[in-house]
Amino acid sequence: MRLQQQIEEYQPWNEQEETDKEVMLHLLDTCPDIFTRENQTAHFTASAWLLNKTRDKVLLVYHNIYHSWSWTGGHADGEQDLLAVAKREAMEETGITSVREICEEIFSLETLTVDGHEKRGVYVPSHLHLNVTYLLEADEGETLQGKADENSGAAWFPLKDAVKISSDPWMAERIYQKLNAKLQQLK
Repeated sequence: MRLQQQIEEYQPWNEQEETDKEVMLHLLDTCPDIFTRENQTAHFTASAWLLNKTRDKVLLVYHNIYHSWSWTGGHADGEQDLLAVAKREAMEETGITSVREICEEIFSLETLTVDGHEKRGVYVPSHLHLNVTYLLEADEGETLQGKADENSGAAWFPLKDAVKISSDPWMAERIYQKLNAKLQQLK
């Protein structure tokens, strides 16, 4: 199923997701380069709320640009299978070798602001990430290894601590808290 159809069929959790869904669908219809960073205004990304098998911990990375514990994820870079992007990024950023989807459907939608910053010595202007989040699972016993050019390490945290440990109030209160609430509804 194409991403546009998946987003069209997605049932928003709250007003934020409802509004962001409309923005994503509009940009999918109007921006042919929406899956690449060449669109410097907005482009698609995928993230993972990456849980252990007992689903009481989440695997986070300490993000070098944001100086905060954060979910895993990254740019689509032309790929339209965002579930594959979320899985690949989770493995690249944490060193784990196996990731499974808890469900193949979209778990959450977010439009995220990104402040201008330097990446590999090149200035990246402020822009939007049209983010699709998936609910994934990994083995808590696997050896973790950060990705030095992106993060300073990876660690498992109890779900409630993911909200507390993030130094980005908007992400903690509006995104991570929402993801935990949605997860509780699934249980």
